[in-house]
Amino acid sequence: MSATQKTMILLSVVAVLLLVYLLKPILAPFLVGLLIAYLGDPLVDRLEAMGLKRTAAVCVVFLVFALLFTGVVLVLVPMLGREIASFVRAIPTFINWLQDAVRPFLLNMLGVNPFDVPTDELKQSLMANWKQAGGIIGRLITEMTKSGVVLVTWIANIGLIPIVAFYLLRDWDLLIQRVRETLPRQIETKTVTLVTECDEVLSAFFRGQLLIMFILGCIYSLGLWIIGVDLALLIGMLAGLASIVPYLGPIVGIVVASLAALFQFQDLIHVVYVALVFGIGQVLEGSFLTPNLVGDRIGLHPVAVIFAVLAGGQLFGFVGVLLALPVAAVIMVFVRVLHARYRESELFDPDKDDA
Repeated sequence: MSATQKTMILLSVVAVLLLVYLLKPILAPFLVGLLIAYLGDPLVDRLEAMGLKRTAAVCVVFLVFALLFTGVVLVLVPMLGREIASFVRAIPTFINWLQDAVRPFLLNMLGVNPFDVPTDELKQSLMANWKQAGGIIGRLITEMTKSGVVLVTWIANIGLIPIVAFYLLRDWDLLIQRVRETLPRQIETKTVTLVTECDEVLSAFFRGQLLIMFILGCIYSLGLWIIGVDLALLIGMLAGLASIVPYLGPIVGIVVASLAALFQFQDLIHVVYVALVFGIGQVLEGSFLTPNLVGDRIGLHPVAVIFAVLAGGQLFGFVGVLLALPVAAVIMVFVRVLHARYRESELFDPDKDDA
């Protein structure tokens, strides 16, 4: 490849990155639509192999996604509402337990009184503030409704997602083929190999890691429900989402679930049960879920994961957080390729050519 061609490719990459940065306020629905199309393409390919036309297969996949999403919303939203309401009603009971059980224990053991506040006033204040928070949320929703521009923008973005996803998914194979046909012949083979490796990494993340997060959320929620924690669904799904960062999910889950168990049962045995639930989840993740659904294809160190998420949020906001890990995984593919070329180069081993 000549120096002119390399320069043109570099300038093209820089131009694309600059364009993405300038258009980031409107990218969210297109990125979400692209992600849906990418995730749905294997399902559509399988339906095509069974004899369905591409458009019909896309419609079937969309229908299944819509039914699953509707079912999840109809089931989870009422359950979460009941759990939060139960949590609010239990606040006075927990304050009484702190005052009657924890306070004497701390006074006898440490000689300190961390609850030197009027408990009746504290309970009234908490309940009043909770009601006030509900009123603030209601007023916020009202103001958002009054703001026609914001409301129309939100509706337009949400409405664009299925439209973009449908057309991308319908024409996915054609778009991939056209991109491949535009590649210079001398770099086509290497580019296809590199893109294939990137696809494996992204598949491991999107179709593997996200599935692991969902399964862990279900395991944690089921375990906490079995031991009787009222906020089982909310805490379990929160811990599952936090599992996108290695070791963060169980840490968040154990801390929050232990506090909830103390809050509800006012004993330590249920804290042990909570630790057992998350311990079982970690054993299943390490011995079965990760080896079978992800493997070692992503290869991101936990510190790199945390840095990628923070850097993505700092540079591109919410969109950057969504894209941080897949972009970091793709960058790692390029780093591995460059590292392999470096080890084969004369710079790494000056005697390689002589040998």
